[in-house]
Amino acid sequence: MNIVLAYDDSSAAKLALERAKIHALAFKAHIFVVTSIKGGSGKARADVQKAEASLEKTKEYFDSQGISCETRLLVRGLAAGEDLVLFAREKDADELIIGIKKRSKVGKLMFGSTAQYVILNAQCPVLAVK
Repeated sequence: MNIVLAYDDSSAAKLALERAKIHALAFKAHIFVVTSIKGGSGKARADVQKAEASLEKTKEYFDSQGISCETRLLVRGLAAGEDLVLFAREKDADELIIGIKKRSKVGKLMFGSTAQYVILNAQCPVLAVK
């Protein structure tokens, strides 16, 4: 079984990480921990370094739990939701786990909703953790 965990080091992502651990242990699954960055901005280098450090720390956590894990930093110029859905399809994921946080309607309109895109477009089951 392959699980894709969308991870951005937020509090919602940390809750999703704990749920991914439970599922991985229960189903003897392999986890892909994925962070998506659109790239192209002046602060992209700092974002990449921060994301790489976070992914490495997450891999160490799963390794210490005896869970098979790979990390991926995606910088493909896509929106995060598109990137996650595409990656899950490429890896033939059996489940995609994503943390969600409450946003106002205006916030969704202004910034979009990665979780909403993933839930509506993923070809595998999506577990939204709040």
